[in-house]
Amino acid sequence: MARDTTDQTPLSSVAELSSYMAEGPRPKEKFRIGTEHEKFVFFKADHSPVPYAGEASISALLNGMQERLGWEPITDGGNIIGLGEQSGMGAISIEPGGQFELSGAPLETLHEVAAEAEQHIALVKEIAEPMGIGFLGIGGSPKWTREETPRMPKSRYDIMTRFMPKVGSKGLDMMYRTCTIQVNLDFSSEEDMAAKMRVSMKLQSIATALFAASPFTEGKPNGLSSWRGDIWRDTDNSRSGVLPFVFNSDFGYADYAEWALDVPMYFIVRNGKYHDCTSITFRQFMDGALKGSVDDWQPTMGDWINHLSTLFPDVRLKKFLEMRGADGGPLDRISALPAFWVGLLYDDTALADAQELTKDWTFEDVVQMRDTVPSKGLSAEIRGVSVLDIARETVLISKAGLKARARKNAEGDDETIFLRPLEEILVKKATLADEMLALFNGRWEGSVEPAFKDYAY
Repeated sequence: MARDTTDQTPLSSVAELSSYMAEGPRPKEKFRIGTEHEKFVFFKADHSPVPYAGEASISALLNGMQERLGWEPITDGGNIIGLGEQSGMGAISIEPGGQFELSGAPLETLHEVAAEAEQHIALVKEIAEPMGIGFLGIGGSPKWTREETPRMPKSRYDIMTRFMPKVGSKGLDMMYRTCTIQVNLDFSSEEDMAAKMRVSMKLQSIATALFAASPFTEGKPNGLSSWRGDIWRDTDNSRSGVLPFVFNSDFGYADYAEWALDVPMYFIVRNGKYHDCTSITFRQFMDGALKGSVDDWQPTMGDWINHLSTLFPDVRLKKFLEMRGADGGPLDRISALPAFWVGLLYDDTALADAQELTKDWTFEDVVQMRDTVPSKGLSAEIRGVSVLDIARETVLISKAGLKARARKNAEGDDETIFLRPLEEILVKKATLADEMLALFNGRWEGSVEPAFKDYAY
């Protein structure tokens, strides 16, 4: 997230919290696709991480992008930490370890998503080239230790860094050593939101398996297909994972708000200063827990919006839905991930077929699959069926959904072209993680260093 919200509208009741999400529905013809993608930043000379400050640095990249794009700089304590397009059509931000992220504009078609990603990568490479900087598109940092990884000067990250070791063993690895591709998608009603959230929560581990691309840690194979997926199993389970209440037939906005109320907060922002609030939940905040310790202790809508951005379930609800299960990956994956979900969720027949495919899956089934996919990848199972077989069916449903959308480019291709990387995985029965491990044991001669060339953008 590039910018924390400062909406000063006072909050007086719990009912107002779910009303924020209830503002989300829009007509189907106005559905859009918002894609987010992160990449590791490294020096080409020695594959070391790029620091925040200096002539060749993360801040220099941000300043270079600002000069070229004209977007508004976002600062924290006098440091540039991101850029925002003035009319809300995209943002650039930095993750805790310097991972460089584009939060794309809300776009109508996957053809536009692909063009946006290509343009962004081309521009950032152009600015980075004179500095000897490159970008790596995989899900987990293949070489650097946590200590070697730089820390970005962002107040919310300082608070998170102090808090994470208290609530799980892998939160700092999530922050500093992973990258993802995510997509934000719309819904037309509370009922539509619930249907989409339920089916995507169930299928999130299928995406984790298909996009698995983090088989190395500190220069060696880690025994996992998706290290990133494994990290999320023990980051902060009070705010992440699979949410059981989503499986209830009457699930709605209020259920998500009630859950969010009891998750510990990270911070509130007052007059540009971040106050650590990790000792209280939002419900306690609403009940006056900060009275006497912080000026302007009354909760605002901005506090709630910021709090929602610190929740990390496999599918996150705001005024839209965020698909959070996939590893970062190369350029073709940046389009493949939104294609997978748009095909499943934006066509009514495809959504119904995905619901039918997953109708018997229980919360326990889904959690068990989520626990095994990081290590077993496509060979994991749910209810005695392999993830590979489920992935085949899911991609077919997605393909039918994209075909039905019939959004074509100038050459007459519809959006199904963006599923080709996934179809290739299914034919080969091998993910990017499998491909990288084969290279490590073959041409790379037991070194991860070639990854910085072979998987660079």
